[in-house]
Amino acid sequence: MAFLLLALIGAISGIMGSLVGLGGGTILVPLTLLIGIDLGWIQGITPQSVVGLSVIMMIFNGLSSTLSHVKGGTVDYRTGWIFFAGSVPGTVIGAFVNKGMDLPSFNLYFGILLLLLSTLLLARKYMKPIHWFVERGKPLTFVDKEGESHVYGYPIWFALLLSLGIGFMSGLFGIGGGTMIVPAMILLFLFPPHVAVGTSMFIVFLSAIVNSISHISLGHVPWLYTLPVIPGAYIGGMIGSMLNRKMNSETLVLVLRLMLLLFGVRSIVDGIWG
Repeated sequence: MAFLLLALIGAISGIMGSLVGLGGGTILVPLTLLIGIDLGWIQGITPQSVVGLSVIMMIFNGLSSTLSHVKGGTVDYRTGWIFFAGSVPGTVIGAFVNKGMDLPSFNLYFGILLLLLSTLLLARKYMKPIHWFVERGKPLTFVDKEGESHVYGYPIWFALLLSLGIGFMSGLFGIGGGTMIVPAMILLFLFPPHVAVGTSMFIVFLSAIVNSISHISLGHVPWLYTLPVIPGAYIGGMIGSMLNRKMNSETLVLVLRLMLLLFGVRSIVDGIWG
């Protein structure tokens, strides 16, 4: 029963994560905490083991999604490597901070983060793009399938600082950081949405490798539970990437935002009263 639940969680996380460039950890972590700890359907779950499971999952979710986006030509490798370089020290520091967190503290801070991410996803729809960063960075051009040119860009120093903070959150909570990277790319750097999602998944894949090494060294990975999650996340990643190219994802982004809102409130309540 636990294996079936974990496979389903992996698939759902992979689909939703790849569809909007999240990496899947934002879905896997609260769902696994809910089913494993609150309902008691999965034995041996702790905040550390959930984060360890999530970062392993994101390697395979990120890989399958990246390969799909590479075929569609929507991955900016230069940007991916720059953001990855900035996130590496952040993920390592976050993983070590996670080691000392108890369950109530993890729930409280993770819940606050989920509420912030939910708000960010809502604000993304109503905020106007900012041209300041593009004007102070190296302009890049992307031509979409309709032949329309998109100019985007960013100062490298700001990209490195931003990715450092996102990397810390990723290492601390086991999320891919795409929920923060994608809106930043679209609103601040004027990335075309599909390029933002494809590049985000490339960054998630690279960062998850470093993140997993940190958590493996700390003994946070429940290896038995990775067996059903990995194939579920890999297949889900391919499905999510395919849907990203073929459909308007605004409805699913709305569903995701509501899920994050509910998970966030529940996590904060558990952190305060648990």
